[in-house]
Amino acid sequence: MEVNPPPPHIRPNSSHSTPGDGAMTVPVSGTLGEAAMIVLKRRDFSRWQYSEKLPDAALCKAVEELRCGLFDVDLGGQLFKKRIGRAGCGKSGGYRTLISARIGQRYVFLHGYAKNERANITPEERKAMQFAGKALLNLEALDLAKALRCGILLEVRCD
Repeated sequence: MEVNPPPPHIRPNSSHSTPGDGAMTVPVSGTLGEAAMIVLKRRDFSRWQYSEKLPDAALCKAVEELRCGLFDVDLGGQLFKKRIGRAGCGKSGGYRTLISARIGQRYVFLHGYAKNERANITPEERKAMQFAGKALLNLEALDLAKALRCGILLEVRCD
């Protein structure tokens, strides 16, 4: 299995690692160690996104709207349901995404589906997504770098 190299903004931490130990660090910006905003997606979400031909730019727009408080439902446990428009159909005929978010810091796209495929997720699915989302939001820098390096999580570039 081929492992993708980490994104360019995740680099070896020379002050806390020895050569070749693979320690990684996520850059920090702001004051008092406030983490830089990062947008991620699960590998399964990425496969679904590719099959639907949904561009990363649409995910970035959804994150910006979520950051501004524009979302459909707060499902609790830092899990949000956010509509994303489909080309030619708008939001009402588009997609529904489940995003685990620590607003302003880290966003993880967990699940997506077309509105015409299903109305809502089940309570059991909601609990599972809350659990998974919380775990991904709480990853420390080293574990986050490993998840990115292994392809479990992928970064969404919002430039």
